[in-house]
Amino acid sequence: MLPYKNLLLIKKNSQVAVFRQIATQFIGLIQEEKLLPGTELPSTRALAFDLALHRKTIMAAYNTLVAEDWIESLPRKGYIVSPRLPEVRPRSYHANRLASYQSAPGFMFKTLENFTYPPSSIRNANLIIDDGFPDIELLPKEAMLNEYRRVLHKTDLKKLNSGWDPEGTPDFRIALCEFLNQTRGLDIQTANLLTTRGAQMAIYLAASLIVQPGDKVVVSDPCYFFATKAFEQLGVELIAVPVDEHGMCTDIVEDILSKHVIKLLYVIPHHHHPTTVTMSTERRNHLLRLIRDYRLAVIEDDYDYDFQFQYDPYLPLASGDHDGNIIYIGSLTKVLGTPFRLGYMVAAENFIKAAAEWRILIDLRGDVFMEHVVAGLIRNGELTRLIQKANKLYRERCHFLADLVHTKLGDVVDFKRPNGGMALWLQFPKDFPLQKIIKKSLSLGLGIAGSTYTPETNVSYNAFRFGFASQHEDALEKAVEIFCRSFSR
Repeated sequence: MLPYKNLLLIKKNSQVAVFRQIATQFIGLIQEEKLLPGTELPSTRALAFDLALHRKTIMAAYNTLVAEDWIESLPRKGYIVSPRLPEVRPRSYHANRLASYQSAPGFMFKTLENFTYPPSSIRNANLIIDDGFPDIELLPKEAMLNEYRRVLHKTDLKKLNSGWDPEGTPDFRIALCEFLNQTRGLDIQTANLLTTRGAQMAIYLAASLIVQPGDKVVVSDPCYFFATKAFEQLGVELIAVPVDEHGMCTDIVEDILSKHVIKLLYVIPHHHHPTTVTMSTERRNHLLRLIRDYRLAVIEDDYDYDFQFQYDPYLPLASGDHDGNIIYIGSLTKVLGTPFRLGYMVAAENFIKAAAEWRILIDLRGDVFMEHVVAGLIRNGELTRLIQKANKLYRERCHFLADLVHTKLGDVVDFKRPNGGMALWLQFPKDFPLQKIIKKSLSLGLGIAGSTYTPETNVSYNAFRFGFASQHEDALEKAVEIFCRSFSR
């Protein structure tokens, strides 16, 4: 219903009768295409109330409009704009100007510089290679539906609606705490755990509590794009440390720590993003010693820990001796799929309390239903079975794609098959026109949405992540075939 109280302006001192003023303004609204044929008008009682007039005045105005065929009176229904009027389309309430949101605002606001994201055109591709996402077809759908039904039929459903748990629902945190202790060698209690909407929120929250504008933060080179963007928006100075086949170069980290005051270190020791490299035991031990000696705040981003193809997997840094200085961040999104935003932060109890209070400013409650559903999946073993099934399948796809790339692209690409994870890191010669090939592949139906690092994007690498976990082998084979057709060798 239109705001007639603001649209119909009555001049009490006018020589024109009030009912005629109302009728004339209604005619104007119809002629200006703000009231379309068939539009229902307010009742005489409602309009009289809005305009603070007697109902008989409104009835006189409506009768005038009916007599002139501008509106019709329908028995027991009320008044509508005459359907016999020409078809018109709605226009702005103010003539001769753009609608409010078609013009730029008159105030200044922040924007992200050099922000790149897969273009929307990729979504229309016949085949999409992602950054390394799980195969959502593996989800135990019936088990999840049963858990949803269980939560929806809980006798304390009303309590869930009104409850307040800033750290996350207790049911989920208890289950997740047990899961992390069993699978990652952690020794934590629920007081050390905060749930978030994905790992990205946890990274941003943790950094927000630690750094101030101008502080120095150590990251890897290359690094997870969205983490570095979050740090940059907090106004910090980034110091990049190279990554080689053994992970982040901790000797360089030690040299930096000896020369600068470092407020935060961001590290992905397990299946580093984007290179997929796993940090060696020697460097892990070295980094743990540095963390203790310098009392260094560390965000450990355990990108896709659950998918390891070896029998003796590395444990997180957080499972070692770090005197409470490591903030461990992970995500069940890498298990369940990107539509399910469910991350977590593990840290000292007082830090978790501060992070929970900070989170309230942007996310009051989190995904309560999903947390209860996943708690049920953990307790009944479905999550573990899903991870075991996915691990076996992703290992097969990893080996298949690695062999395929070696055979088809071995003369132009350099890569090492990872010991886990969901993507390959493919590096090309500096003069290889990777950006052009990616665009040509899109024209042939292949969208490459994996993180791309090329000289054209002011990054010294000429490489991209080829996600394999979400695709069947025939799709991986087709993707490599299209990529090969996109250039002449």
